[in-house]
Amino acid sequence: MHHNTPSPLPRAALDAVERGWRVFPLVPNNKRPAVRSWEPRATADAERVGRCWSAGDFNIGIATGRSRLVVIDLDVPKQERDVPPAGVPTGVRDGADMLAVLAEEHGRRFPTETYTVRSVSGGMHLYFIAPAEVELRNTAGALGWKIDTRAHGGYIVGAGSLIGGTPYSVIHDAPPAPLPEWLAELLSPAPLPPQRPVAVPLASVNRHDAYLRSAVDGELQRVSRAGEGNRNNALYQAAVALGQLVAGRQLDAAEVTEWLAAAAVGVGLAELDARRTVASGLRAGAKRPRTVRGWRAA
Repeated sequence: MHHNTPSPLPRAALDAVERGWRVFPLVPNNKRPAVRSWEPRATADAERVGRCWSAGDFNIGIATGRSRLVVIDLDVPKQERDVPPAGVPTGVRDGADMLAVLAEEHGRRFPTETYTVRSVSGGMHLYFIAPAEVELRNTAGALGWKIDTRAHGGYIVGAGSLIGGTPYSVIHDAPPAPLPEWLAELLSPAPLPPQRPVAVPLASVNRHDAYLRSAVDGELQRVSRAGEGNRNNALYQAAVALGQLVAGRQLDAAEVTEWLAAAAVGVGLAELDARRTVASGLRAGAKRPRTVRGWRAA
């Protein structure tokens, strides 16, 4: 770089701050943090950023969780041996292809209308506003081959950063869109189900019914008592818990759906969205069937 050409990095760091994101310095020409405890130290203070970037050609780290972002990192193979594993549809060459397949499977469009950065390796970073009701964390390959996500506890290399003289460049300069609901659902951590089957001592069928009734009542109360920003999450957790009992043939899926949908509408959730959330929770619960069964003291 000629000494009379100002580095583009301070400007790029301030651009990120102007968007309301929290940044911290990365090692020049590198993706590694240049400071310890980068997450609490990431800042949206333009004055601090100006001082930091006048001291060196640091690359730009954006703390995704603290910036209320979820970034979907669509990577590309780095070498010839880096090929899709078995089960990936033919024709899928990289993370972008993989996301296109995933969108099609869910009857959705590939999410293009959002702030997008081209990485130095040729991959793409799609920036989205994180959903308020659930804390998403980083994932690696959870959505599919060559798809990682950066959220709470993570960071992404910001536009303008340079590796080997090549910049990370903005290819779609739009404000980040909210994370599409179907992706938020796929990325939401399922509540941890009990690790052992729950055995309840039963004296009679009536006790069995009483246990189920209290399980259902408990989950309906979870929904009706949930606070403003947590209602959809509570509904999902209730559906997972009751979905385990549905899978164990203790309850009827259609009945559970009606009960939960009614509770959700009662606290102000839209019925269609509520039914989608319930269906998704029942699917997750089905993976861990639970039964209520009698047991004798050994």
